[in-house]
Amino acid sequence: MNEQDQAFRHPLYDMVEGVARFPGVDVAFTTADKVLTWSQRNSLWVFPMATSCCGIEFMAASSSRFDLDRIGTIPRATPRHCDVMIIAGTITVKMAPRVKKLWDQMPEPKWAIAMGSCAISGDFYRDIYSVVPGVDTFMPVDVYVPGCPPNPDGLLEGLRRLQDKIRRKRAGEWVEPDRRPPPGMRAPSIPRIGDPARSPRIDDAQLDSVMHLDPGGALRRSGAPPLPPVPPAEEEG
Repeated sequence: MNEQDQAFRHPLYDMVEGVARFPGVDVAFTTADKVLTWSQRNSLWVFPMATSCCGIEFMAASSSRFDLDRIGTIPRATPRHCDVMIIAGTITVKMAPRVKKLWDQMPEPKWAIAMGSCAISGDFYRDIYSVVPGVDTFMPVDVYVPGCPPNPDGLLEGLRRLQDKIRRKRAGEWVEPDRRPPPGMRAPSIPRIGDPARSPRIDDAQLDSVMHLDPGGALRRSGAPPLPPVPPAEEEG
């Protein structure tokens, strides 16, 4: 990923760049961009994907003692209104396509926070056949908040780090992607999103699972084409 890929582009920006050739207009739009940057990083609407004990810590962070609202972070019940998805807890293999589908429904620009060891690497349950060894194996993650579970202070620090990333990206700076916290964690069997060692077949299989979800609760619709086979060597990374 190069530096140009980090900047969010919008058709309105192209029009602004054309108008900014007139004297004084560039100053006005520079000030407007600072206001937009400030408002974007201080009005993060969160879609909470809380599945286990980390969800209790997220609730504590939203309560009156810590109060996420004071930094403009407001939980919402629909992904189409949200900027940030906070994955707080264990994600199973059957749940992963549904989490990915909710992620795809969120409008751009959007960000993801992996909260807790289970969301980051599967932790205690990573060797169980039904648990995903880290959410970054099927969707991108911008900020990792380690802990089992992390306290509300840790989540607030993660949101502050995300706000700083948004500010720097809006300014056109290169932002180094977060690395998965290494202490006490092994690399998952499936390479993370963006890893050069990741096979395109994994992406195709995950996308196919999302597109053929059965509304009745089954993982795949009846009559859906079979998943493309993934060689064991590529699956293990």
